[in-house]
Amino acid sequence: MRAVRLSEHGGTEVLGVTDVDRPEPGGHEILVEVAAAGVNPVDTYFRDGSYTPAGLPFTPGVDIAGTVAAVGEFVERFEAGDRVFGTGIGNGTFQGSYAEYATVPEDRIVELPDGVDLTEAGGAGVVAGTAWRALIDHANLDPAEYCLIHGGSGGVGHAAVQIADAVSARVLTTGSADYHDTLSELGAETVLDYSRDDLADAVLDASDGGVDVILDHRLDDYLQFDAEVAAESARVVGIGENDPDPGFTNSPGARAKDVCYQFMSMFNTPDLRVPLRGIAHLMEQGELSIEVARSYDLDEAGEAQRAVMEDSFMGKLVIEP
Repeated sequence: MRAVRLSEHGGTEVLGVTDVDRPEPGGHEILVEVAAAGVNPVDTYFRDGSYTPAGLPFTPGVDIAGTVAAVGEFVERFEAGDRVFGTGIGNGTFQGSYAEYATVPEDRIVELPDGVDLTEAGGAGVVAGTAWRALIDHANLDPAEYCLIHGGSGGVGHAAVQIADAVSARVLTTGSADYHDTLSELGAETVLDYSRDDLADAVLDASDGGVDVILDHRLDDYLQFDAEVAAESARVVGIGENDPDPGFTNSPGARAKDVCYQFMSMFNTPDLRVPLRGIAHLMEQGELSIEVARSYDLDEAGEAQRAVMEDSFMGKLVIEP
């Protein structure tokens, strides 16, 4: 089979396609014929050495969707021919999904309803899983609450807009003007240009004085901003930053409102199947779709990883072997 491999850490030039033996599933593993694999920033971290895989050579890719080709001897829930999707493979312990076939631990994958597109599902795992964990598990988002999603056009952002809308929250999001109409169609009640000088005032005006839940993917830019636009007892869930040293310029502003800050990582998810099943249900019901901005083949994996870090696009990039 063909697979993307890297034998050393470095730039996108270290990614190449080679012929390797098709893997055999272990006792609690599933062999999946890959239909689509999402391209995520975390994939580039394993490539450049920021995160260290178990060993080299290594195949990147944590998201997967496809058809079960074979199962390990202890697997009872799945059988050949099942449509599945998941995430969490290729995370330093297992080889990833930038390949024609990949083995997946059975606790990182769930069945995919027949009506859900495999390509969309291939890009769903990390972004929709992160959004689900942030809004449902950590923030406990309730109907009619105001929810601010920073960066609604991104992978996590556009999934979060739809998940928040699915629970009948009142969704505010930010994005560039090119994406405003699409974000409104996905369920955002208010869409604001993130570059406007009066952004905080606009958020407060649109939320009757403050938002109840905030999903923040750039804490170094918005940590203090979140406190300014928060309602009393608001919950802020932080999922990332560009600078690892974010800080408040006025922490009493957050304390005065009893703002709760939760910083999360998908690596700490107790059972990945729980959010994955919720995501599958929303996709089956038409409440959640993954906007696939571009699709690449295995030979274009380097370009896909460059684009995910450097380009502006709506939704997700995927590789289709």
